[in-house]
Amino acid sequence: MLLRRPLLIAALAGVASATGFAPLSWWPATLAGLAVLLHLIANAPDWKRAALIGWLFGVGHFAFGNGWIATAFTYQAEMPAWLGWIAVFLLALYLAVYPMLAALGAWALARRGGGWALVFAFAGLWTITEWLRSWVFTGFVWNPLGMVALGPWSRPGLALIAPWLGTYALSALAVLLAGCWWLAARETRLPRKIALTATPVLALLAPQLYAPPAEPGRMPFTLVQPNIPQEELTDASKYEDQFQRTAGLSLPREPGQRRLVLWPESGVPDYLRPGYPKAFYAESTYAADPRLARERIGRVIGPGSLLLTGAVDLVVRDRRVIGADNAVTAIDSDGRIRAGYIKAHLVPYGEYLPMRGLLEPLGLSRLVAGSLDFRSGPGPQTLDLRPWGRIGIQICYEIIFSGQVVDRANRPDFLFNPSNDGWFGRFGPPQHLAQARMRAIEEGLPILRATTNGISAAIDANGVVRQQIPQHRAARIDGMVPRAHASTPFARTGNLLPLGWAIVLLALSAIALRRRPR
Repeated sequence: MLLRRPLLIAALAGVASATGFAPLSWWPATLAGLAVLLHLIANAPDWKRAALIGWLFGVGHFAFGNGWIATAFTYQAEMPAWLGWIAVFLLALYLAVYPMLAALGAWALARRGGGWALVFAFAGLWTITEWLRSWVFTGFVWNPLGMVALGPWSRPGLALIAPWLGTYALSALAVLLAGCWWLAARETRLPRKIALTATPVLALLAPQLYAPPAEPGRMPFTLVQPNIPQEELTDASKYEDQFQRTAGLSLPREPGQRRLVLWPESGVPDYLRPGYPKAFYAESTYAADPRLARERIGRVIGPGSLLLTGAVDLVVRDRRVIGADNAVTAIDSDGRIRAGYIKAHLVPYGEYLPMRGLLEPLGLSRLVAGSLDFRSGPGPQTLDLRPWGRIGIQICYEIIFSGQVVDRANRPDFLFNPSNDGWFGRFGPPQHLAQARMRAIEEGLPILRATTNGISAAIDANGVVRQQIPQHRAARIDGMVPRAHASTPFARTGNLLPLGWAIVLLALSAIALRRRPR
């Protein structure tokens, strides 16, 4: 029956496979969708049909999986909301190229062998194409397949082996488990059919029985979620109210306690650095003096505290503002700037308009209001802010890029991930949190996430959410920064590790081909 309308079935299988991601987490549907895809590839009559099947699977997979992006257009008055769904579909048409390449390569390498040869080849090639998706055209690797291995918030699940695989090889494991179901459907011997059917279920459910113990450290922190609605975030008339809301949640409970205070992306509406044209300071919430703004922050957090907050810094040249930085600024209780980090992995059309000179005359603009493009920072850095710790920073969706979140030559004690997820409706924030959990497991580092309106969380080095604030609630988290693990294999090698596993899988495919019955 699957062969009667293979192209339609491929697209529907792609949609089903995307339901395994948060918040639905229907991982059996993901494995079933992949099993159907393997069946369609194995029965493709030629390379053109194999490529088309892979591409249509990808269109369905990414159109459903990235549907939350359309919500962002509802916050941009200069663009109609319906354009968001067109943008999601166009993005899916491009991203589907990567499953297409994996399907085409698997068909070309293993069509004669079928069975495990095809499964191994597709798993290895999916790993490679997912890695390509993480950096080609700046990369967009939201929801890699390996995310289906992640357990509920209190359990790492099968993702606990990510330090020895990396996320992209964990995606290969998802393909292998789906391959078990495909082969089970073809198997005529009952014992093997049962074993192949049961293996994926046991592999994904049994690890969820393990609940790692909490490993709190010694540095106190206060993490703030002010619950500022997205439609109010850029409203200058509400800047002071926003600051007071955030400040009220940040006051020390033990005077003089040494602690970290963590505010989200867009946490401070003031400009905090000197040297800008005076007209820009006029939009600040506290007079027109960045020094006074910092000193007010220092009084809020109190002696002994250090604040890490998202902010916007301006880029000034010859007394003209030519750009901006999406930054994190560290401010002590005296109002002094101790360090800063500039976001490196920017969002196309969100933080800058590619080919602005060509696209702006056509009426296209960024989703974020403003004509200034953000500039890209140098990449992962560790800020040495002892005695508060050595801190790595990843702003917003930078945290989704496996292997690109830590300065490997200068390993931090933990990662801070300030974000504004208010753009992305109900599905985007839990998916974002899940990917932060996967980074924690891979790197063996705790992650603290502060967001404007949820989901904020304290994540330990096992990927367990130890404390969290749900969406649309103003609250704070007080606790101790969880302990880091020793450097993991992935932390030492980065994406060379999953690429190495991809080579192993391709070699296994070649071995399976040589051993096929003549």
